[in-house]
Amino acid sequence: MFSSLVNGFINSSVPKPPGHGVAVLPELMRAGQPWPMGAQVLSDGSGLALNVAVWAPDATRLEVCFFDVTGEHELARLPLPAFSDGVWHGRLGAEALDGLRAKVLLDSDRAIDSLVYGLRAYGPWEPARGHRFNPAKVLLDPYARELVGAYAGDLSLHLGHDASDPAHPDPRDNAASALKARVRLQVRSDLADPALRTGRSDGPRVPPELTVLCELHVKGASQRHAGVPDRLRGSYAGLARPELLAHYKRLGVTTLSLLPVHARADEARLQQLGLSNYWGYSSIAFLAPEPRYASRPDHAASEFRDMVDGLHREGFEVVLDVVYNHSAETDELGPTLSLRGLANARYYHLDDQTPRHYRNWSGCGNCLNLAEPRVVQLVIESLRHWVLEHGVDGFRFDLAPILARGRDGGFSVASGFFAALQADPVLSRVKLIAEPWDIGPGGYQLGAFPPGWLEWNDQFRDTMRSWWLRGAGDRGVFAHRFAASSTQFHHDGRSPLASVNFITAHDGFTLRDLVSYNHKHNDANGEHNRDGHHHNCSWNAGVEGDTDRAEVLALRARLQRALLATLLLAQGTPMLLGGDEIGHTQRGNNNAYCQDNEITWLDWAGADLTLAAYVARLLRLRRELPSLRITHWLRGLPDAQGRSDVTWWHPEGRVLAGGDWGDPHDRAMGVRLDAGGDAAAVLLLVNPGTRSQRFVLPPGPWQTLLCSCTPDGAPGPQHTPRVDPLNAPDGACEVECRSMRVLVQVATWPAA
Repeated sequence: MFSSLVNGFINSSVPKPPGHGVAVLPELMRAGQPWPMGAQVLSDGSGLALNVAVWAPDATRLEVCFFDVTGEHELARLPLPAFSDGVWHGRLGAEALDGLRAKVLLDSDRAIDSLVYGLRAYGPWEPARGHRFNPAKVLLDPYARELVGAYAGDLSLHLGHDASDPAHPDPRDNAASALKARVRLQVRSDLADPALRTGRSDGPRVPPELTVLCELHVKGASQRHAGVPDRLRGSYAGLARPELLAHYKRLGVTTLSLLPVHARADEARLQQLGLSNYWGYSSIAFLAPEPRYASRPDHAASEFRDMVDGLHREGFEVVLDVVYNHSAETDELGPTLSLRGLANARYYHLDDQTPRHYRNWSGCGNCLNLAEPRVVQLVIESLRHWVLEHGVDGFRFDLAPILARGRDGGFSVASGFFAALQADPVLSRVKLIAEPWDIGPGGYQLGAFPPGWLEWNDQFRDTMRSWWLRGAGDRGVFAHRFAASSTQFHHDGRSPLASVNFITAHDGFTLRDLVSYNHKHNDANGEHNRDGHHHNCSWNAGVEGDTDRAEVLALRARLQRALLATLLLAQGTPMLLGGDEIGHTQRGNNNAYCQDNEITWLDWAGADLTLAAYVARLLRLRRELPSLRITHWLRGLPDAQGRSDVTWWHPEGRVLAGGDWGDPHDRAMGVRLDAGGDAAAVLLLVNPGTRSQRFVLPPGPWQTLLCSCTPDGAPGPQHTPRVDPLNAPDGACEVECRSMRVLVQVATWPAA
């Protein structure tokens, strides 16, 4: 009987247009198991079998729909026959799976090593109760590992609701254009070999105190690099090319923090403007790499994996920016692509009073509800997938407080998400970085994440921008941020490395634009310059935007170097925005999220190689001088050998005290750092003023290693400390305006 069903299925005619006349074959599926989630190929002794498990607790029926290789023609629908604890599941045995492959083969001119599938969910259409089931819409499996198709073309076909009357469902079938998943017909490695479930060990595992992050966009990094072959530019393979990586090796960064690579769906508004969500903060498939970044889109997963392996071989860690706070389905007027059609009332935080509406603590229309255990499961399994299957070394969590909000909306360090991460033997060992704010109630949580987490420190950013560019802030506020923001992070055993220090990031001005524009210029985004940060703490050095005035350009260059020195020599974990080291400009756009063009693609032809050499010099000093990498909280007290880890120094030649700290008009200062043991002490002389400043040095002797006033940071003879036996027995320096100088105590440092 079963064989005849399979043969009848194989020999059936090609179906009619999507949703009409497609074979529905309930007999082909057996009960299977409610785990693992998604579509998994397993071995059943006589061949390969396919188990499908989908969480849809409020659905009344769920079908798996199989398509031809293009994903445009629906071939069959198989109802999942079993329902356990909210999970619909079924198993396609070896014989039935072979029959399905044969059916696809009839409609293809190539070998079949995978199947394309989508889901249809039946249930109530009751938006007022949070339910939005519409079986006319084919849905993407939340556990899809590869994506087929795109959210494009006639976007109205992807609406679950009737656009003219949102209270009613849209009856049009979208099978031909819906997003689908591809499952490879091979047994997954982590299911076949339990040893692989504990995480890969072939990454460089950079120690926390040596970590230097560099934020990059996969496409933007290589799209304009002449050394990368044309066919690989802008791709995963392009990022791993030795011609590109040679630059980052010379620079001295250790960890590439990549903007989102989850498969995404660009918002309808952007598509209508001819734009896209270039940054990638519109995820729709949390386990699938974005195919647009693959030189061969049908093999995006393997190309991404090869990219990570290539970066590891060159000594780089890979951190992914991940977006689990919201999905690309946006608000109640957005598309029904996946989660909304399967379990809308469970996957999302809905408004308590009007469940047809969504909580919008992300600013993107919806928020995933990680107070629901099955949503935590999706996130954890996604993270494990990127580590186990692709070898990534850590994650930066966008709008991370949302992930720890309970059913009442409150943020809690006792959340299920934090508990699940800490208990996981794989994820508890990778780098975890939070963007510690969202726009919900109590959304600013800088310093509130658990031990083991690092956090983007926007207060470091704003303080140091204002210090150098606006003449704002006293010595006390500079010292507090320079010493890793103890008010926020010195608790629960957390180290200074928990503070991720940055001056610029993808969101905001580039470093060059920070010193070139007083105002944002975001007109290209199509929002009449209303979008983007209004408070930038920037300064254009007297001219807005481009100029050929030599004195303005020189001042801007000096300010960039001072900011870079502050960033890369401060306590904490530094993060450089990729492109800042070569002087990249976005022409004043401080919210270039939708600019997939030369505004955001790094301009290698116009690279400022002298600035790159300066950054490399700074990072070499950070690596070679332990006193620039002190990992404990600075105390300023002498140890058993009488050495103090930090001394805050007045230019007059004494320790800062009392009123020295709060004077907003007298801000120049020295910072003597000493890691103890065999480490050489380091002296940083900081002059944010508009005139040069004489510094009487503490006990030395001292040798100058870097001057931020010179283009590449190399000191000249004039930067050697001058000894005055009467007034400056250990030497004195005249430090140029708006600059920083780095000296080392030569008693324990080899002469240059």
